[in-house]
Amino acid sequence: MLQLLKIEWLKVKNYRTFWVLSILYLVSIFGSNYIAWLVWDSRPKKNSDVNMLVGNPFKFPDVWHVVSYTSSFLMFMLGLLMIISVTNEYSYKTHRQNIIDGWSRRQFVGVKVLLTFIISIAATIAVILTALAFGLFEDASLFSFEKFEFIGYFFIQALSYSAAALLFSLLFKRSGISIGVYFLYTLILENMLAGFLNRYFDNVGRYLPLESTDNLIRIPVFKMIINQFTASYNTTLLLTMALIYLALYIFLSMRKFETDDL
Repeated sequence: MLQLLKIEWLKVKNYRTFWVLSILYLVSIFGSNYIAWLVWDSRPKKNSDVNMLVGNPFKFPDVWHVVSYTSSFLMFMLGLLMIISVTNEYSYKTHRQNIIDGWSRRQFVGVKVLLTFIISIAATIAVILTALAFGLFEDASLFSFEKFEFIGYFFIQALSYSAAALLFSLLFKRSGISIGVYFLYTLILENMLAGFLNRYFDNVGRYLPLESTDNLIRIPVFKMIINQFTASYNTTLLLTMALIYLALYIFLSMRKFETDDL
């Protein structure tokens, strides 16, 4: 598998689009949180009601939650990275050449699955460093790993979005169609379906594939209100559903490529 990863590295190391998007994504993680920090820092300092409701979200331990939540809005960029990586194989027929060279179909998909893990780990490390930067800047003496579980939830979310993008790429093969369908589903269709199910079927919509990961990291501010509003959320069930869907993405991706006409 290490040799296969080396070959995968050779494919992407000179792929400028991949690296430009990767850098933009990493910069955007810090940038989006910096904007959130500026908004919070511009609050009325003497308004005790605001301070009671919001607290200081950029101090430990809340910073782990806040940075994970803010960064989660950039998940579409991880999917985009995965899509251009996979569909590039179809554009240049390198997937076919790999099979001719002796790779099994399962090995080819297996490397792509590993790539989803690598991309998700890199994104999670960026979130950890960003949270550390803001937390230490605000008050280093409060450093704590309390609420660090939200970093783990972010990793699961990143992995789910990347794996879903892998599946869309293998289903549609062309970058334009894959990106279009991916964005349509993640940004519009699933949200519409979730809203309908939540309204008429007792919040069932929160357990849809990507909704289950989104709901692992809920809005971290306005604690007194949010704690009451989200009391009915079952984090264990959400996490279980997210892992089931993740396994399903991987299974369907492997099944699709193993039975596909190259």
